Amino acid sequence: MKKPSSAGPSRPQEAAGLLILEEPIPYQAAWHMQQALWSERLSDQRPDTLLLLQHDPVFTLGRSTSARHLPYGESALRNCGAAVERTNRGGSITYHGPGQLVGYPIIKLARVASGPRAYVWLLEEVLIRTLALWGIAGHRLNRKPGVFVHVDNRECKIASIGIRLDRGVTLHGFALNVDLDLFPFSKVVACGLEDCPAISMSAVHRGPISLRQVADSVADIFADLFQMAWADRPLRPSDPIPDRLLAASIKED
Repeated sequence: MKKPSSAGPSRPQEAAGLLILEEPIPYQAAWHMQQALWSERLSDQRPDTLLLLQHDPVFTLGRSTSARHLPYGESALRNCGAAVERTNRGGSITYHGPGQLVGYPIIKLARVASGPRAYVWLLEEVLIRTLALWGIAGHRLNRKPGVFVHVDNRECKIASIGIRLDRGVTLHGFALNVDLDLFPFSKVVACGLEDCPAISMSAVHRGPISLRQVADSVADIFADLFQMAWADRPLRPSDPIPDRLLAASIKED
């Protein structure tokens, strides 16, 4: 697939924020954090920001999820020890859990891309270049957002993408399977793709892979492709979540 011709001209780097949370957190906590960051970005109280994290086990349903994508029903998903959350992002159902790197860019789209299609292309490119650092050849499939790898004569999905654009600012993002238990994916038709089973970097690499190293690489490549310079110090394991984000993450809907 060719790069969209309108993916955006070369421009100077702009300061941006980077938040890396090392311990898995509930999906709702992350969603409220996204909303807080979105509100601040919309009013220019903070720059474009990339949030990188892991989720506690959860199945998320996007706007195009249909009943056939849940062949065993929601009860079977909860029996896996996972939460089930309906979201306003694009795409169908997928699974998130420890060992998967989830990225939520909260950015003003007009600065980085001409539209959602070009933006998705850039997210895919970040993931493809990251995979290449571990000798994994990721690629795109026409009309199927995300990143795929060819294994044992079949296409497998190693990263999913589902976004939302609200008043020109992005929400949701991507999920890269680094080193996680893939069993929960067997309970759903992930991303609505019956012929593309989920796979992880560790499975392709045939060995453990450090999620932290992958997160650092994603951050570096993201900054390069989106022409950003990280201004905020990334959060480390001993760092608390900023108070205003923590407060947002525990508020009730």
